[in-house]
Amino acid sequence: MLEEGVKSREQYGRDGTRRRVKVKKNLLMWDETLFRDPEVFEIDYVPEQFNFRETQMRELAFQIKPGLRGGRPLNTICRGLPGTGKTTSVKKLFTEIEETTKKLIPIHINCQIDNTKFAIFSQIYRKLSGHLPPASGTSFKQVFDAIARILAKEEQVLLVALDDANYLLYENEINKVLYTLLRSHEAYPGTRVGVIVIVSDMDVDMGKEVDARVSSVFRPTEIYFPPYTIDESRTIIGERVMQGLYPGCLSQAMFDLVVEQTQKSGDLRVGVDLLKRATLNAEKRASRVIEREDICSAYTISRYLHLSYSVKTLRTEEKALLAALAAHAGSGGEMNAGEVYKSVKEGSTLGYTRFYEIVKKFDAMRLVNLEYREGKGRTRVISLRYDPAKILEYLS
Repeated sequence: MLEEGVKSREQYGRDGTRRRVKVKKNLLMWDETLFRDPEVFEIDYVPEQFNFRETQMRELAFQIKPGLRGGRPLNTICRGLPGTGKTTSVKKLFTEIEETTKKLIPIHINCQIDNTKFAIFSQIYRKLSGHLPPASGTSFKQVFDAIARILAKEEQVLLVALDDANYLLYENEINKVLYTLLRSHEAYPGTRVGVIVIVSDMDVDMGKEVDARVSSVFRPTEIYFPPYTIDESRTIIGERVMQGLYPGCLSQAMFDLVVEQTQKSGDLRVGVDLLKRATLNAEKRASRVIEREDICSAYTISRYLHLSYSVKTLRTEEKALLAALAAHAGSGGEMNAGEVYKSVKEGSTLGYTRFYEIVKKFDAMRLVNLEYREGKGRTRVISLRYDPAKILEYLS
């Protein structure tokens, strides 16, 4: 008889003879996994069951409704901290629209990736035509002309969601994009376009960021997405566990620890990523259960999820400046913008105007805090939102 906690399996020895060997039940075989559905833990996964955002989705649907009747959708700002369901709400409604009609064309733009006017309108063109415009030799006017012709020919209404629109504050791209979209009917009569602006930085006031030309036609309704409560987080994470993991691999105590770490981060996406990494850690140990060490180890990485994604979107000169800020910050104190510039300009062709534009971009991206202090004139003070050593680690 086998002892408790042990099972047997057949195995062949080196001499070719068959024998039975004892294998501990909690040992994961090389061809086994704890994941029932790993897709559930991907950052862009849109769950079928989406709870606690019914009010916001109802308001958003009301804003979109005129577009379903051939009119111009009402402009909207979706505001809330990262990981509060803004993107998922928009994507779920966009999926419903695409399943219902061909006359309202919704397009979701990730402004972390596509953060220039040309890049955004290239994605709109691809949505309408099925392919991107030629990489070279194509002017913005040609791309926009083609978009307008398709909309007119098909009698379609365009609905554009600018996700993480705070990335467009850099070099005033937000005004360029909104002005072109919302005043398109002036250059192309009959064109109907609505905009959803998704903002994750609570310090950004879009009313102050857009200029008068845009403000007169934008006039958005704001929909607020509050942080999930601990009970809501518990329910959402529990649903992911049921969908994505096999029963028995995550105990109640370890589940509670995941919820606790998620609330500590304030971002539900961190919790989802934490589950994925903790499960992979358990599999790496060939364990059938996720232990505290797997979760704690995973959290040291998952807590920097935003930093990891953000640095990947930076250009070479922006990465160099962020590295210089991290090096200058040392132990993480506040930095005078003028003094920092003096230290980074040596051996660099970076002018102060360009330097300050990039710092403002970092502020919009929530990589740094940029404040003004009264003193001898207005002093600009920079402080990093992350540990300098971690910034340098992710940049490398």
